[in-house]
Amino acid sequence: MKYGICPISIAPMREEPGDKSEMVSQILYGEVCKVLEQRKKWSRIRLSNDDYEGWVDNKQYKEISEIDYTNLSSKKNIAFAKDPITTVTHADQTISSIIMGSQVSSAEFLGDSYSFNAITTPGAAENKSALIDDALLLLNTPYLWGGRSFMGIDCSGFTQLIYKLNGYFLSRDASDQAKHGEVLSFIEESDPGDLAFFDNSEGQITHVGMIMKDNYIIHAHGKVRIDRLDQTGIFNLDTSSHSHKLRMIKKIL
Repeated sequence: MKYGICPISIAPMREEPGDKSEMVSQILYGEVCKVLEQRKKWSRIRLSNDDYEGWVDNKQYKEISEIDYTNLSSKKNIAFAKDPITTVTHADQTISSIIMGSQVSSAEFLGDSYSFNAITTPGAAENKSALIDDALLLLNTPYLWGGRSFMGIDCSGFTQLIYKLNGYFLSRDASDQAKHGEVLSFIEESDPGDLAFFDNSEGQITHVGMIMKDNYIIHAHGKVRIDRLDQTGIFNLDTSSHSHKLRMIKKIL
């Protein structure tokens, strides 16, 4: 088994080994992975933080030892970049931009340094109001299938990132995130920061958003936006119609 770390700002994870293949997710700076299969130009990897699998360009990750992987993949006392965008300085004094959610506790291992304040997550946050504060930092971020950053994000990438910044590691896809936490029967039982899940006509969970106070919801749909939430689903304030059908509400923290 081989192991790797992402030394660049963002690397796309693709469904198949090729640049034209669909991007299913992204690896952020400092995140580590297991290399499940290696070919001449591409590798199939599994990310340590959510066990998500996909293909990455061999030029966009750096091989590390199993010991380093074990140390860097520990979910205790990991430091993440909190600002939407900031920089790290490499050993050769060149600079790279990195984004919110980058694992800057790996910077020293990569020979990099940074001068900003990062957030360290020793455990799941008890103050759920911080979830909404962080979510609002991504307001108006454009929607991007497979995206995990403020430059482009999908619905489950959005909720995963916000929870990660607060010490809780959600699965990557909405259908898997719905397996976390405790089911609530009514919207009125929820608190800001709880998650609402939505299904399609086949009953498959395809969308997730974060509940706010006063029956509002923040979610990634075209962009990260705020809409109304009722027992039917999401009521889009621009179109004055329901855009998503509510399936369940989950209390995660």
